[in-house]
Amino acid sequence: MRQAEALSTEQIAFYHEQGYLLLENWLDDTVIQQVRDEIARLTAPASEMTESDDRLDLEDSHHPDTPRVRRIKLPHKQSSVLDELMRSDRILGPVRDLIGADLRLHTSKLNMKSAEFGAAIEWHQDFAFYPHTNDDVLAVAVIIDDMHEENGPLKVFPKSHQHPLYDHHANGVFAGGINMQTSGLNMDDAVSLLGPAGSVSIHHARIVHGSALNRSDTDRRLLFYEICAADAYPIMGGMTKFETLEAFDEKMLCGNSTINPRLAPVPVRVPQPQPELNRSIYEVQKNLVKTAFEKISS
Repeated sequence: MRQAEALSTEQIAFYHEQGYLLLENWLDDTVIQQVRDEIARLTAPASEMTESDDRLDLEDSHHPDTPRVRRIKLPHKQSSVLDELMRSDRILGPVRDLIGADLRLHTSKLNMKSAEFGAAIEWHQDFAFYPHTNDDVLAVAVIIDDMHEENGPLKVFPKSHQHPLYDHHANGVFAGGINMQTSGLNMDDAVSLLGPAGSVSIHHARIVHGSALNRSDTDRRLLFYEICAADAYPIMGGMTKFETLEAFDEKMLCGNSTINPRLAPVPVRVPQPQPELNRSIYEVQKNLVKTAFEKISS
């Protein structure tokens, strides 16, 4: 076995049993301020935009006069600062301890819940969007603003990564969310991943998670790096793009690539057929019939 480089034996065991981990004050203030500065730079063009593009996803209530950005898409491709952070040992060290030394990026995103209107994300499992041949797949979330109950923190159902994969379809179309009324999950069992800015949370791709709208007067921003073991290959029909092996291997973050996928007995549902609008989870979840979180109208 590899010697752990960043996490304790207890932390590793907790992640595998519970499906998540919270590392408080993991990044220093200088790093977080650099991230905030990059957010300001990357979202500045929103004041001249009327609809989402391949860089920014806008709130439904966005207007150029009152810019409202809900996601920066692929921030590691738009910012050398965010790319360098993603490749740092401070991010990859814990991931190597959890799923091995050979790591490949799945995607990155920076979800914005601006004060008093940040959109909710309904309960879902990431693995429903991008099933792989094994589930050594996780998301690292950098907490950019203090996370508290009122500003829409990320919530998880502990141990739900050990459950079957839930149905994320509605009316015969992939809808990117779970019908909580029929899921058997009890909302009282959900845990909020709270912590000061600079903390980092990690969650398994099969854990059920979501977040309410931001009711507070403070922002709540989360930078996600979604990472897979190198031998976890996307399954056909999922939402992972696989065009060429060369492009796939360009996503390697550390260690060695392989053309021998590891097959594990993990539950899979193919997210097909896709809805007409599927550029982001916000659009996909508009197809849900039942929602758990309140929506904001303006």
